[in-house]
Amino acid sequence: MTPSHRTARSFLPRGLLSLALMLVLSGCSPGPVEWNGKDISELMPELAYQLVDEQGNPATAEDYAGQVRLLFFGFTHCPDICPATLAHLRNALREIPEQQRDDVTVLFVSVDPKRDDPEVLAEYTEYFGPNFVGMTGTEPELRKLSQRYRTTFGYGEPDAEGHYDVSHSSAIYAFDREGNARLLLRSELTPEQIAEDLTHLLNEDR
Repeated sequence: MTPSHRTARSFLPRGLLSLALMLVLSGCSPGPVEWNGKDISELMPELAYQLVDEQGNPATAEDYAGQVRLLFFGFTHCPDICPATLAHLRNALREIPEQQRDDVTVLFVSVDPKRDDPEVLAEYTEYFGPNFVGMTGTEPELRKLSQRYRTTFGYGEPDAEGHYDVSHSSAIYAFDREGNARLLLRSELTPEQIAEDLTHLLNEDR
């Protein structure tokens, strides 16, 4: 047997052992999370705002620090998208273990400050449950916040009675406990899929 053959033969068991060890370790290590929503990590800025909440108090992202937060823009006179989306999120929260549910807050930001004062917002969010908090601000403040998350809104022409529609995005932004933008949740996701994503965020190491 030549020296080269002896070398190849002597290293063969060690190579197989290393390969087997790598396979075992890879099987035991948790893989990356397969999100149902769109991963927007490092694509959007962290959660930050200066608004007024449904109690009429100044509101900032520090108010719910340490919680997973969902940000959704809308208005209380919305005939379809807003109530359907908030009801959808309410159903998703019901899928989360009860002991973790209080660690999720839905921030409903009204882009219709002329009609949605704190009292109106409080009455509206009460219907969906204690995890929902309404807030609003001046139009410039709302424009600044919507642009921060690359969305927009607009107002339709008032009718004879002064009623008008408001156009806005249906996107839901999910932020982790540290306030980092993590996911873009769309309406086609089921409550179970949303709950699965939120549970992953809740269970991440802090």
